[in-house]
Amino acid sequence: MSLRARPLSQSPPRVLLPFALAGVALFLLPLIGLIARTPWTRLPSLLTAPVAVEALRLSLVTSVTAAAIAGAIGVPLAWILARADFPGRALVRGLATLPMVLPPVVGGAALLYAFGRRGLVGEPIYEATGLILPFSIWGVVLANVFIATPFLVVTVEGALRNLDPRFEAAAAVLGAGRWRVFRRVTLPMIGPSLGAGLLLAWARALGEFGATITFAGNLQGRTQTMPLAVYVALQQDRETAIALSLVLVAVSLAVLVALRDRLWRS
Repeated sequence: MSLRARPLSQSPPRVLLPFALAGVALFLLPLIGLIARTPWTRLPSLLTAPVAVEALRLSLVTSVTAAAIAGAIGVPLAWILARADFPGRALVRGLATLPMVLPPVVGGAALLYAFGRRGLVGEPIYEATGLILPFSIWGVVLANVFIATPFLVVTVEGALRNLDPRFEAAAAVLGAGRWRVFRRVTLPMIGPSLGAGLLLAWARALGEFGATITFAGNLQGRTQTMPLAVYVALQQDRETAIALSLVLVAVSLAVLVALRDRLWRS
């Protein structure tokens, strides 16, 4: 006799409903409050103001660049963590995912002491090239990469661990080298998870605040991204802050809805 899987939709125990509703209210009420205070008639003019346009442009450029760099370094790292067995792998995985739980301000301070003008790596870079990462657009990108890459690593590593190795083995038996197997078999098979990881990393980079303001500063037109512009506008022009916040909320919610199957469905 075959066992049938239980249907996904079930009636929850009544005792759970009040707590679940309280959880929904906790996340829904702030959003309703933001929408209720949104100056809808002025929204186009607020979002096309120079401060908003500069912050939006800078956020798009730095977040897309950061997502691309996260993919370039995160996929190889995820492959090693998923497939290679070496001493200290748990420590490397912990380091790779540390920014997910580390306070962003602490991450920004760590970046400053490592890549600042007098930092461990930043000082030799400055002496050799004259490049100063803090308070520059590349400082924003570096902060975003530091914060966003772990989200891609976790997503891709999970996909690699669940990948059926028989397909890669078959390609190797047919004479394909390791690089060709990776490029022609592995990458296409984890493509949906890789796309989800890139999108998640991009969204996280778009909303980054703490590490950016600590490491790159808050210079309008130079390092002031949308979250930083919201922070300044809350003290000077709350309608602009609400308009920019609404854009960030809409983008973040759209990303999470688009990734619902990849993130939560087994």
